[in-house]
Amino acid sequence: MKLRRLVPMIATAICCAALGAGVTEAALAAPAAGARAPHAAGSNRYSEVTVVLNCQDRAQVRPRSLVLACADENDYLTRLSWASWGPRLARATGVQNENDCLPDCAAGHFHSYRVDVEFWGGIAVRPGEQRFTKVTLRYPGARPRGAGRPGPATVTIPLGP
Repeated sequence: MKLRRLVPMIATAICCAALGAGVTEAALAAPAAGARAPHAAGSNRYSEVTVVLNCQDRAQVRPRSLVLACADENDYLTRLSWASWGPRLARATGVQNENDCLPDCAAGHFHSYRVDVEFWGGIAVRPGEQRFTKVTLRYPGARPRGAGRPGPATVTIPLGP
């Protein structure tokens, strides 16, 4: 994928993620597997549940899929298999599906890339609730193209303000 097309897609993902600053209480009513209680009395260091927000601002724990480009769904993760999910870091392997947008996104084709995924940078939203603020994608093999050549082997995308 050309760099001039990749940058707007990443910017769209960042903007959409920035809109997802809230967390719904219904999704957080029951603690999830892998969640931890606060580290010490009165401490907000660890929240009871750590989530990632989807494009509809719904909290998810260990999602099987996640859209990265919320505006047009031209970049998303599928077949996520979680190795760990904790208050500081969540790791998975899966597949990134990305539209090459050639000649434009409507006529483009999707390409799939094996990817290692890490969610990190957890921040407390309010007592008992925490969300991840960054996602890092590592490509162990083929990876999306940028500016006519293979893109970077590692990409980090912010997931909110």
